[in-house]
Amino acid sequence: MTQQTAYDFSFKTLTGEIPLPLSQFAGKVLFIVNTASACGYTPQYGELESLYQTYKDKGLVVLGVPSNDFAGQEPGTSEEIASFCQLNYGVSFPMTAKEHVRGKDAHPFYKWAKGVLGFGTAPKWNFHKYLVGRDGTLLDYFVPPTSPTSERVIQKIEEALKGD
Repeated sequence: MTQQTAYDFSFKTLTGEIPLPLSQFAGKVLFIVNTASACGYTPQYGELESLYQTYKDKGLVVLGVPSNDFAGQEPGTSEEIASFCQLNYGVSFPMTAKEHVRGKDAHPFYKWAKGVLGFGTAPKWNFHKYLVGRDGTLLDYFVPPTSPTSERVIQKIEEALKGD
């Protein structure tokens, strides 16, 4: 049996809800983050955009996954979320349609990630981050307070970008 990778999963785009298979990013490093527009960590959108601009030409794709799973902090429609992200943070990285990221209704990618990394690795709040290698394997995760531009995150991303 072939082991699953992140490339086996698909989301839908935030606007238009067009299929967004992760396989289209094969060979890239993915940084997948569940986001929310009304959270204390929302300013991380700016850091995520900075990270994306710095490393996108080296093969990094930041993927925002809006979720209303935590304290109702992402109540907006797809259009409202897209507008908020663009106007306030200049977000240009891909964003998915709103998804559940925890519990029995969690998107299959999030169920898989928890299964791979084990107990305690599922999102417990907004801005939980997963790092996926160029081959689609899950490399690491970072808890919400961890800045996307922290030394630890940058080091892990740079290592992943050097990998094959």
